[in-house]
Amino acid sequence: MSNLTHQFPNGTYSSGSNATLANNPYLCTLETCDLSMSSFLYRPTVAGNALFAGIFVACIIGQLFLGIKHKTWGYMVAMILGLVLEVVGYVARVMIHNSPFDNNNFLMYLVCLTIAPALLTAAIYLCLGRIVHVYGEHLSYFKARTYTVIFCTCDLISLVLQALGGGIASSSNDLSGKNLGKNLMLAGLIFQVVSLVLFALCAGDFALRVMKNKSRWNVKYIDIVNSLLFKSFLVGLVVASVTIFARSVYRCAELAGGFNGSLFTSDEALFMVLEGAMIVIATTCLTVLHPAVAFQGAWHEANFQFRTKKGFVDGKHQRVNSDEESQSGIEMGQAAPFVRK
Repeated sequence: MSNLTHQFPNGTYSSGSNATLANNPYLCTLETCDLSMSSFLYRPTVAGNALFAGIFVACIIGQLFLGIKHKTWGYMVAMILGLVLEVVGYVARVMIHNSPFDNNNFLMYLVCLTIAPALLTAAIYLCLGRIVHVYGEHLSYFKARTYTVIFCTCDLISLVLQALGGGIASSSNDLSGKNLGKNLMLAGLIFQVVSLVLFALCAGDFALRVMKNKSRWNVKYIDIVNSLLFKSFLVGLVVASVTIFARSVYRCAELAGGFNGSLFTSDEALFMVLEGAMIVIATTCLTVLHPAVAFQGAWHEANFQFRTKKGFVDGKHQRVNSDEESQSGIEMGQAAPFVRK
């Protein structure tokens, strides 16, 4: 397989390589070819990429500990899958430093670091519905579960597009196939950016409603939402969302220039800041300010189910909502009877 990014638009080759190596860049070594035959025009820094990989490993350990302790399975799985991909991607970049002409290392880096943040945003989306619940679903335009369903679906579409694009780009031996894969990855990234913007608008609207209606907050969780721990978690969630958004915009610009664009092949410093550092900040916030700790035991109470169930209310058999989110009677200081699962 030829190098994914190396092309010969004018039919000429690097002066340091013969025709055989030019047609088969994976046979190159640092002694026989220059970096114009590799995927990057630089050798990724070992220290910086190893540091990022180490931070992500530490976050995996933290997520496992807190996830198992508090049984936040959905959040934990999304975070760990994303973090594992980040580790693999940065290890691949370290390997590229030593073997810059190995296309497998490049593909490992490209696919893993492109799709990993989509899993991290899924973890963020799981939090909004529960935040709506503890403040009061009556303050929101939509039911708490609606936010989770809509945005996690958008995230899945983004993930599929990026993964499919990465698969096509890595398996194609012709330029048209590689461009198709690149365009699919770009479409997935753009979809992710749009989803994050919509998420920010919905979350911002709910935040404004919460601030304007303090007297209508859910009294059951008033101590939790007023705690410094919970407020810190909300700040961490905002920071994580903003940094992942910034990273996604950068990756859109990077991929828009193609695999041979200068932003993709030459500017490692910008990559380390707008890709690596942004995701390090996001995952650190999502780990150190873990939602299960911030919710102080209410994480599972704020969960929802998609179906209603039958129950007895005031001696009558009827369908009742199985969502533990439905607290409007509590928020208004009224004892609205309902059946809990």
